[in-house]
Amino acid sequence: MQFLTVGDLSTYLKALLESDEILRDLWVEGEIAEFKLHRASGHCYFSLKDAQASLRGVMWRTAAQKLAFMPSPGDLVLVHGYCSIYESRGDLQIYADNIQPAGVGLLHARFEELKARLEHEGLFNLDRKRQIPVLPRRIGIATAPQSAALADMLHILARRCPLVEVLVAPCQVQGERAPESIVEALYQLYSADVDLIILARGGGSMEDLWAFNDEAVARAVFASPVPLISGVGHEIDTTIVDYVADLRAPTPSAAAELATTEIGALAGLIIDARVQLDLAMTEALDVRRRQLSEAMGVVTRADPRRRIARDRQAVDDLGRRIERAVGRTSALHRAELRGLQGRLNALNPRAVLARGYAVVRSAENDRVLTDPAQAPPNTRLRITLRDGDLHATTDSSEEKR
Repeated sequence: MQFLTVGDLSTYLKALLESDEILRDLWVEGEIAEFKLHRASGHCYFSLKDAQASLRGVMWRTAAQKLAFMPSPGDLVLVHGYCSIYESRGDLQIYADNIQPAGVGLLHARFEELKARLEHEGLFNLDRKRQIPVLPRRIGIATAPQSAALADMLHILARRCPLVEVLVAPCQVQGERAPESIVEALYQLYSADVDLIILARGGGSMEDLWAFNDEAVARAVFASPVPLISGVGHEIDTTIVDYVADLRAPTPSAAAELATTEIGALAGLIIDARVQLDLAMTEALDVRRRQLSEAMGVVTRADPRRRIARDRQAVDDLGRRIERAVGRTSALHRAELRGLQGRLNALNPRAVLARGYAVVRSAENDRVLTDPAQAPPNTRLRITLRDGDLHATTDSSEEKR
């Protein structure tokens, strides 16, 4: 026999309770016997009772801040959480994370709890929802085989857009195994080459549709690699997958309509697209023509032949300027030459001789005589006239007075 201390027993019972799958996640219905909100810590302490027993409970501040209503003694409530032992007193307690009025029902309470948690994680964020393709090539449908909902969707898809290919992944949509079956069907479609997925089933009670409020199904919808439309139940029915899906359709038939564009409207879209394409091509060609014209202008302006032609013209202009400059210089030099020639002619001794003058030189030393005293009597002279020389001998001389 093994002996345990009280503390050891409390620790053992605590571990035993917290390892139990049922006690780790359960809802408990009961009447609030007492309820106290601790102002300093924000924690809530309460007790539940029914005709057979009572149970202590605690809700920590983080969960208490999210309560939609504050319970009061006498309220019949549903409490969600896990059971464990408060070791210091050895009390069995429920550690609550959600409290709902019992009037809303257990399923609704579970629905609201899961909805709040997934919304907090961001699975419902609008900014992650994708646009539905205008013309899907292949659509995958996860629903019950041989169901009226599937027949309606196939009929609508064939009527609205007969070109689209449909791939059906059959699954159970009601019952205990339905969540697992739906997840398997979705992942089968994820591995297929589809552009869009429809998850659908016909109407029913909240219990009938409960598989679409399953957390595993919601996370599988969130993991879809392509846009996903939910078409579950009737228009008044709302499930968790409706919040996670990229688009919520009120019925399976509406989901099929939202998934496709009617072929008549598609023809109109094609015509509009062609008109837009023609306009875009015209505008693009105009832009290219302007760019080509500008490029040709640049090439033309940069053409070396134009530069050569301009240089040739410049050379011709320079040649004409040189000719004019040479002509003016030549005329100036000729005028200067004529002036020098006139001056030379004026200084030319022969011109003086032509006017009747003569140059008298001594015949002995050829010295020009300018004074009669230079030629005493009997001096032999050579007298140069315009047309020749004369030889003479002085017989006397006379000085100028």
